[in-house]
Amino acid sequence: MHRACSDLGGVARACDLAAYGVPRRAFERAVRDGVLLRLRPGIYAVPETSRPIVEAVRHGGVIGCVTVAQAEGLWVLAEHPGIHVSMRPNGRARPHADCACVVHWNARSRHEVSVPLAEALVQIFGCLGPEQFFVCLESAMRRRAIDRRGLAGIRRAVPAPARRLVDFARWDADSGLESLLRLRLRELGIELSAQVDVPGVGRVDFVLGDRLILEVDGRDGHDGPSNRHKDRVRDVVAAAHGFDTLRFDYALVVHEWPLVRDAILAKIDRGLHLAPARPSRAR
Repeated sequence: MHRACSDLGGVARACDLAAYGVPRRAFERAVRDGVLLRLRPGIYAVPETSRPIVEAVRHGGVIGCVTVAQAEGLWVLAEHPGIHVSMRPNGRARPHADCACVVHWNARSRHEVSVPLAEALVQIFGCLGPEQFFVCLESAMRRRAIDRRGLAGIRRAVPAPARRLVDFARWDADSGLESLLRLRLRELGIELSAQVDVPGVGRVDFVLGDRLILEVDGRDGHDGPSNRHKDRVRDVVAAAHGFDTLRFDYALVVHEWPLVRDAILAKIDRGLHLAPARPSRAR
């Protein structure tokens, strides 16, 4: 019974299990013995099925929107409580114990447990806005979870205001923080060079103008005295080569953006992002 349900994708309808060769009289015993879970009448799952999928199917749909992004391991800006559930337009919602589901009414195949990633990204734009959409989109591109054809399909499916975000997205963004910083600065009319090799320093996240390095330190990879020391050494070496460095962490970029914005604009206002002009030689 467990193997049959696993072979059918981990969640299966009674009719599909029966067609697979499982006798219907075995269903009750399988549930009683913990071999299968009954998610709702006529639909069963193996016990190791993820909680979001279980809750979505119990609600009457499949996982969608940011819940799909989280299941795919994409970058998200914050924790999103509740399971995002995609329902057929003619479906029936089934509130259940401790239900905190966020429902999206979209056409889908009745045999899926998840909407396709491209569809989930379109849902994210409508549900959570352009920044979360852009961060998840660049994450999917970085992981090659979508290809160029899929990207073109997303561009056709999203509303017109989101198409400029698709056109701006890169395949090599290193983190959601980088995506967010680049997007927010572009909204201010500031363009950055990304993933730049600086002599003596190595690759840096961004260079603004000629000489202002912007580094964004995520939650991982920069913690601990050793990593912090390495970052400081990079900054000192960059200074020796004529660069100035601004370094921002997750909390600053996500929760205290005005401080980040003002620090960058102050450097620009003072011309510290540009190399000093060389004096012309007298003739």
